[in-house]
Order: sequence, then structure tokens, then C-alpha cells
Amino acid sequence: MALFITDDCINCDVCEPECPNDAIYQGEIIYEIDWKLCTECVGHFETSQCVEVCPVDCIPIDPQHIESQDQLLQKYQHLMKKSA
Repeated sequence: MALFITDDCINCDVCEPECPNDAIYQGEIIYEIDWKLCTECVGHFETSQCVEVCPVDCIPIDPQHIESQDQLLQKYQHLMKKSA
């Protein structure tokens, strides 16, 4: 399951540098998450780093992009091959 950022985002800039997959970027109004790059930090950390640092708790699971832990791990492995 990828994550997404809700309209409660205050653009505090703390989530973007925490993303190991560079999935978070400044959108037109608030930060956004590219679901194709989001692995919920699977392969990197035990927990989603953006969720850990968000001061307003505005990064839930994206119901539009449901993925299993195995799918997230496969996505992580694919992304690591592309960056190598």
C-alpha cells in the first residue's frame, strides 16, 4: 500500500528528505507522494519515515493503491535495480 498526503499538510518540509525512494515532492499546493515510488520504506526501514516525522499526522495509506508487503518488497527491489 502506498501512502498519500492529505489536505491537512502544512508544507513543513520534514517528510521530503526522509523518503529513501524520492517519492515525496512539492506539489502545486502541498507535498505529494508518487505511489509508483512509495514502498512505505519497505526494504529501507521498519516503519514509514515520512509518517514518523509528520507533525500533523496527514500521511495515511492510499486506498487507491493497495499493495501487499510482498508487492512493496518487489517494488523496492525493482527500484534498487533501476538505481544501480
